Amino acid sequence: MRAAVYDHYTQDPDEVVVRDVAEPKLFPGSVLIEVRAAGVNPVDWKVMAGYLEGLIDARFPVIPGWDVAGVVVGLGVDTPEFAIGDEVMAYARKDVVADGTFAERVAVSAHAVAHKPASLSWEQAGALPLAGGTALRTIDALGDLNGRTLLVHGAAGGVGALAVQIAADRGARVIGTASERNHEYLRGLGIVPVVYGEGLAERVRALAGGPVDAVADFVGGQLETTLAVLRDGGPHASVADATVPEHGGRSIWVRPDGAETARLAALADSGHLRLEIAGTYPLDGVGDAFRASRTGHTRGKLVIVP
Repeated sequence: MRAAVYDHYTQDPDEVVVRDVAEPKLFPGSVLIEVRAAGVNPVDWKVMAGYLEGLIDARFPVIPGWDVAGVVVGLGVDTPEFAIGDEVMAYARKDVVADGTFAERVAVSAHAVAHKPASLSWEQAGALPLAGGTALRTIDALGDLNGRTLLVHGAAGGVGALAVQIAADRGARVIGTASERNHEYLRGLGIVPVVYGEGLAERVRALAGGPVDAVADFVGGQLETTLAVLRDGGPHASVADATVPEHGGRSIWVRPDGAETARLAALADSGHLRLEIAGTYPLDGVGDAFRASRTGHTRGKLVIVP
């Protein structure tokens, strides 16, 4: 089958090439998915650059990609919850970086897989699991938000835009940091936007009428502001700052979990969660997708469509 691969750690997107590789092996308790769409996430090019070498091993050549949506075309031993022809989606990260989703087919453990709602396009389903799972796990970590004020750092990003919707759906009043060009977008999501930068803590306190009840950080480097605006004992969580547990917060790293992905799919299916697609790329466009992702200015998700 064809797949996008790289042969060593590199920061050069041009070193991602498309070539024939061996078919995935169907291990017990897995499903073989014919890939229709696979979301691009910043972690994909960060792994390729070797930034996560201390956390997770790589086996070269590496097929990148941790998100997938597609059709079940094969079943491993003892997978009664799925059938050939099922339309599914998954956060497909494995314990070793090797056989990812930027390929024509991928084998994924059944416990990570959820059925795809018919209302979602392939691109939406393929882009949702990792970003959405991170958003959901972060908001879950903050506890009951009904009637409370939440500050979200990086509210217009791929994860932040999903998190603010989940929080608002739970009754939170959400203040979100973003560049001014994204303020109208956030207002459309029912969020109170605020520009980041010098004086942010003062602006947030003015909008909130005092300290906020909880903080979610999807940017990193925001701990000083978080502690300056958060009420005493208030919960906070970050996906990008591993030091927050030292200050009473929670560091988030989402796990492959089909039940969690199913919760996300249900939110999207019911209209309570909107996901923008910023662009789609073929397998031989993975390098271009990585370049776009690395700018940090993409609103919505980028998707590989084999």
